[in-house]
Amino acid sequence: MKLDALLSPESVAVLGASPEPGDLGHRVAHNLCAGGFGGEIVLVHPQGGQLDGRPVATELGQAVDLAVVATPAREVQAAVEAALGAGAQAIQVATPLERRVGSEKGELERELLAACKARGVRLLGPSSLGVVNRAHGLNATFVEHLPPVGSIAVVSQSSALAAAILDWTASRGVGISKLIALGNKLDVDEIDVFEHLLGDPTTRVVIGYLEYIRAGRDFLKVAEALSSVKPVILLKTGSTGAGARASAAHLGEPPAAEMAYGAAFKRSGVVRAESFQMLLDSARALVSQPLPRGPRMAVVTNAGGPGIMAADALEQHGMQLAALGQGTLAALRKLLPPEAGVENPVDVLGDADPARFAEAVRSVQADPGVDGIVLVLAPQASTRPVETARALVACLDHSKPALAAFMGGGGVVEARQALVAAGVPDFPAPHRAARSLGALCEYATWRRRPPRVVTRYPVNRRRVERILRRVEREGRTDVEEFMAKEVLAAYDFSIPQGQLVTTADEAVEAAERLGYPVVLKIVSPDIVQKSAVGGVRLGLVNPEQVSDGFDLIMLRIQKQRPDALIEGLVVEKMCPRGLEVVVGMTRDPEFGPLLMFGLGGIAIEVLEDVAFYLAPITEDEALQMLKSTRSFQTIEARKARVGMDVAAIASALQRLSQLATDFPQVREVEVSPFIVGRPGQESIVADARLVIAKGVAP
Repeated sequence: MKLDALLSPESVAVLGASPEPGDLGHRVAHNLCAGGFGGEIVLVHPQGGQLDGRPVATELGQAVDLAVVATPAREVQAAVEAALGAGAQAIQVATPLERRVGSEKGELERELLAACKARGVRLLGPSSLGVVNRAHGLNATFVEHLPPVGSIAVVSQSSALAAAILDWTASRGVGISKLIALGNKLDVDEIDVFEHLLGDPTTRVVIGYLEYIRAGRDFLKVAEALSSVKPVILLKTGSTGAGARASAAHLGEPPAAEMAYGAAFKRSGVVRAESFQMLLDSARALVSQPLPRGPRMAVVTNAGGPGIMAADALEQHGMQLAALGQGTLAALRKLLPPEAGVENPVDVLGDADPARFAEAVRSVQADPGVDGIVLVLAPQASTRPVETARALVACLDHSKPALAAFMGGGGVVEARQALVAAGVPDFPAPHRAARSLGALCEYATWRRRPPRVVTRYPVNRRRVERILRRVEREGRTDVEEFMAKEVLAAYDFSIPQGQLVTTADEAVEAAERLGYPVVLKIVSPDIVQKSAVGGVRLGLVNPEQVSDGFDLIMLRIQKQRPDALIEGLVVEKMCPRGLEVVVGMTRDPEFGPLLMFGLGGIAIEVLEDVAFYLAPITEDEALQMLKSTRSFQTIEARKARVGMDVAAIASALQRLSQLATDFPQVREVEVSPFIVGRPGQESIVADARLVIAKGVAP
């Protein structure tokens, strides 16, 4: 259902419009009356009387588009019922309602939601700061001083953060179009708001703060649609164990896996802010600057040290220093003193007057190899910050993003104001300008992404169905390695030649047929970690070792796991040497199949250098997964030194993606290690684990 009655009402009632100035209802009613809202306002409170010269009714006796409930908590249910009975089209509950993790919390909330849904009425909150629509003159919040009219829409699950954003933007003259504080999200959530903002002509950039997302797959669709037409920047908390626990305690909601959120934002084009400061900095950059054509950036500065700081920060945030063209270098040498630095970063020196600084920027701006500029000024003895700011504003042609970092305190305040007034974002330090430019690059890269084409491989689905049905009939969820490899083989993974055996003699016969060296592994539905119980023997090179290895494994298992059902041992051909990587999939309850890649060994276990992406995945996205890890340099170095089939890793990720989407009952897959050989050699599944969920239809 649309949100017109909530965001663009023609009539608004405030229930709980108290005569006491400190009460929540009084502040909301006062702001509504004083905010320039041109529609009908109805104030309701049991005491009646007047508020800001307007009459206060003792009950709501007429239909309104929006009813704001700002009563004490004990009166919320009666107020909502009164609003519904009077014909309200949307209800905003500003009052916080108590929520406790693990208790019978939510009974009142469920009753409120059911009553609203029965009448087709949208419900915002509870614990919602409210809504602001600057174009409509609507301020249904307790925040009195609003920022100017602008084109940034704010969506926040936290009322406190929403109030802080309003205060920050108001104090810096940054304009907003709308604010929607979701509160506890009983009904209206970020998906509803994103759908509304998709067609909102007053909004150019969307920023938000979220603590959890319930309908992950629906969020993906609407966030991708919104990001395709306007930037979306989100601050998502709960990224640490402590943060996740605090989020659950605050909201009574179980947090989804953090890596799933990161993958969801990456897929849908959402720029993820790492901090409150980055959220607001990135918004200023994206709302005022054109998108860069690429990652090649230039720094123009009047001080060497700050210029180096900017260069470092640009590289740290995924960009690179542009190589200036010969024409640009010649122009700079002609313009600047001999001791100036003409290579990027361009140092115009501390004695540069406004004209010299501006002409240098003009030359760099014209270079076709430059995609964006950071302007860094440090006040020195002969610096004229205000005149320099005005000269820079005059020389910029807005064909490329330009962000400023005028460093200092009181001496640059007026200069910074001149920049911001002209639409050039200014930051107190180079690293913040570089980070904001990185947000522009990230979003621009996503907008330039190729069309998503998911490859469908020819596979043997019937073979997988038979295996999974057998596991389900046996009442198991863990699929033993031997059968997990059969599943992967059906999706065209190469697995070692092997044979299931039940005696030492059979093991020797199998080893002789396969050829040495071989591996022995226990096969049991009750044993997942085979190595932990001595169920694996590697590198066996003759019949005696195979026979002894069989007996030793069986002896160890009988001692350590006498309760385990033993189906036998598998004899496998020893895998050839190669680069060991890990590929896998886990199914997030909200966002669906989440693919994983990492370099084997210390890279995953200690450094936690792992990349995640949501299925289904394209070839380009699979390659991006590899490149996003710190270990990719190791992969590239090995490829250059001895050769390596990087495409085989990308193909493996795509095949796992197809397996996950074909079989929703597959909950987890781990291929560890996946041994990657040189181009032309087979990459082999050395070990595999697969987990299915009970009662999930294929």
